[in-house]
Amino acid sequence: MFTPKKMFLTKGVGEHREELQSFELALRHAGIQMLNIVSVSSIFPPGCEIISREKGLAEVTPGQITFCVMARSSSNEPRRQLAASIGVAIPTDTSMYGYLSEHHSYGQTDEEAGDYAEDLAAAMLASTLGVEFDEDESWDNKRQIWKISGKIVRTMNITQSARVNKDGKYKTVVAAAVLLP
Repeated sequence: MFTPKKMFLTKGVGEHREELQSFELALRHAGIQMLNIVSVSSIFPPGCEIISREKGLAEVTPGQITFCVMARSSSNEPRRQLAASIGVAIPTDTSMYGYLSEHHSYGQTDEEAGDYAEDLAAAMLASTLGVEFDEDESWDNKRQIWKISGKIVRTMNITQSARVNKDGKYKTVVAAAVLLP
């Protein structure tokens, strides 16, 4: 049984006349192009430590099979705004699991897509806790934290947005939560 003990967040953008190569360049910009990425669903493991991208990349080797929650958006439509975001919601009690959300959108800025991804992760965690969740009432703006049924929840996101150029090349944005042993 493999339960990740560490996680790092990363993001990237790539551009090329071929869509697949623009994705490869986005992965390269994110620093994870050399990994065999296996997409997994959205559970933040209990007791998992969030480490920096630099520390995480130092722990992987080329060709390694790596589990990841990834958001990805791509287009070659001129002036199209793209965003890819991973939201994270972690309960204060680290023996419980949290949630990772992936959000891919058009027309949203980094802030809009990131806020949406965080709200989504917090809402999924609230449903697990069995509580009603209203993001307008649960957010403590002064302290910048979520309060879900009296439990404080930490949220964060990593978001990459970009606008497609007029030249018809594909632009791809990725955001990823990379899970490590």
